[in-house]
Amino acid sequence: MKRKIAILGSTGSIGTQAIEVIQEQPQHFEVELLAAHNNAELLIKQAIALQPNAVVIGNEDKYLQVKEALHAHPIKVFAGSKALEQAVTMEGIDVVLTAMVGYAGLLPTLAAIEAGKQIALANKETLVVAGELVTSLARQKGVNIYPVDSEHSAIFQCLTGEFDFTLNNGTAIEKIYLTASGGPFRGKKKDFLQSVKKEQALKHPNWDMGAKITIDSASLMNKGLEVIEAKWLFGLKDHQIDVIVHPQSIIHSVVQFIDGSMKAQMGLPDMKLPIQYALAYPYRIPSDFPRFNFLNYPSLTFEPPDTETFRNLAFAFEAMRLGGNMPCIINAANEVVVESFLKDKIGFLQMSDIIEACMQKASFVKTPTIHDYVASDKETRALAYEMIN
Repeated sequence: MKRKIAILGSTGSIGTQAIEVIQEQPQHFEVELLAAHNNAELLIKQAIALQPNAVVIGNEDKYLQVKEALHAHPIKVFAGSKALEQAVTMEGIDVVLTAMVGYAGLLPTLAAIEAGKQIALANKETLVVAGELVTSLARQKGVNIYPVDSEHSAIFQCLTGEFDFTLNNGTAIEKIYLTASGGPFRGKKKDFLQSVKKEQALKHPNWDMGAKITIDSASLMNKGLEVIEAKWLFGLKDHQIDVIVHPQSIIHSVVQFIDGSMKAQMGLPDMKLPIQYALAYPYRIPSDFPRFNFLNYPSLTFEPPDTETFRNLAFAFEAMRLGGNMPCIINAANEVVVESFLKDKIGFLQMSDIIEACMQKASFVKTPTIHDYVASDKETRALAYEMIN
């Protein structure tokens, strides 16, 4: 087995770790396409090291920089979002790892599915924004979507080998529990959060992630987006999904079956494992990743999430219940407020206030098309920016 991989978001946290996995397993993987939005310098270094067939730089202003730096190498260079949507359909690609941040991952993922490419999904916003559309197209095209998020990979691993047969022709899954670390502000209340700065929010206790997802983890929005993603990945009803705070981040998620049995996937917090699992599925490949030692963790603890303080998780459950374009609305609002918080334009608690206002003001569409999603994203961003500026 040797699979040719396209990495969308190659210069980000997931992308760079995926490259490490690929370099550690050259007999199993090779890179066919690298894509980054703005970090031309790192993209150039990656391209020279990996020698892919093609690279795409999203920022068209940096096309000449990349083109000139790679002129001595047999690497095609493209620029812009439309070029990316075309590049993911290249014949040589077996698996597309979508590790771009936010809404930007939706259209290239749809293009890859349309072309019949298998998807390793690290961009949860794709299913948050348009889960029904994406999963329906994947079924139509016979495309598998392999989750890369540690929590969804855990659920997927727990379900692998389970034949979903029951006496009443229903699902064998009773419930899933997505675990959350609680982030850097676990246990804190609103009076403390009123004055926290981005430097504090960016200090995650367990995971080394990009800035956007780290802020989402601090606000519990990341877990809210994962709740919506899980609904579409595993075909679940709203009441079948729950969240439990597990500060040690050793149990990555749990499946409870209709007979009362439970399965949990465990391991040290290391994104390389779910990345490798998604790229290699259905095979397990030996690795030298650090091993978990029970004696180093004599106590694993659990507690309910505080949705009164961290309202974003409650908003996500409400958006999932309402359906339609409401998850698209909260995602767009969240991307704007996180960007603004990182630029010191708004406070930590203001992020939730603005998301809630956007949920109330943005146009709700019960059965959206792809054009409705695009319009909803645009409308919500404009509303959020108006409240900030």
